[in-house]
Amino acid sequence: MEFFRIKHDIPFMSWGKYTTTISLVTFLVSIFFLVSKGLNLGVDFTGGTVMEVGYTQPADINRIRSTLAKLGMADASVQNFGTSRDVLIRLPVKPEMSSARLSETVIAALRQDDASAEVRRVEFVGPQVGKELVENGALALLIVSLGIVAYLAVRFEWKFGVSGIIANLHDVVIILGFFAFFQWEFSLTVLAAILAILGYSVNESVVIFDRIRENFRKMRKASVNQVIDNAITRTMSRTIITHGSTQMVVVSMLLFGGEALHYFALALTIGILFGIYSSVLVASPILILLGVSRQDIVKPEKKEEVEALP
Repeated sequence: MEFFRIKHDIPFMSWGKYTTTISLVTFLVSIFFLVSKGLNLGVDFTGGTVMEVGYTQPADINRIRSTLAKLGMADASVQNFGTSRDVLIRLPVKPEMSSARLSETVIAALRQDDASAEVRRVEFVGPQVGKELVENGALALLIVSLGIVAYLAVRFEWKFGVSGIIANLHDVVIILGFFAFFQWEFSLTVLAAILAILGYSVNESVVIFDRIRENFRKMRKASVNQVIDNAITRTMSRTIITHGSTQMVVVSMLLFGGEALHYFALALTIGILFGIYSSVLVASPILILLGVSRQDIVKPEKKEEVEALP
């Protein structure tokens, strides 16, 4: 299905040296902010207290945040949990106060503001658990990345595997760079979004790589640049429809999903936009830099020597 027909091939590869330069600069800037500022890790990673509070009527989230801010807990995370009458509160570790004392102080303040406030559960996430989550999250990213390289190398050729993983890691680092620069909270839901983006981005790369492989067999007289430009142009309609539909859903979550889905949707939004960019203007130019050629895809036939019969 093609809603957008493009008659002439767009010369994407003629912009390759500019886009790879921009990507390299953006990548290095993201690394700089990750090193200098670091990620603002949420309670899931750093440890803290998680409280579930119930009300008899829909809870006023902004009012609860104001109450906690008066207690010096402006950095607490407050969101609806399940229904509009249930609230989940995440409190970071307070060295000067135990978890039990912290939860008692919070519920006392909430009951003073609204007598119907009732504690449903209180959980304490220790720093050791948070450390294990960080390590397991990093391990998950590593395993997914290695799996993508192996898949692309087996299905296509090692040059496609290298260019694909560079493009995908480019997306991941830029998302992390945004979270480091703006100091947005990095939680388990954001990590889930990043893992989803890895799979989503590689899917776009595979579609383009598959068309490149097909073009190498069909366009025997065309140059490598022409083959890649044609492959990207022919998949543009599919890219616009697929990513446009996905982005509409993600933007809806970003605008109307509330705090619980805000950073998850934000990470997906950044990832989808850069996923399109990297698949087209990062992975493909890297293929050319690695010297991809028709011989990598279409192996020359071996000429068999036929002995003359006496």
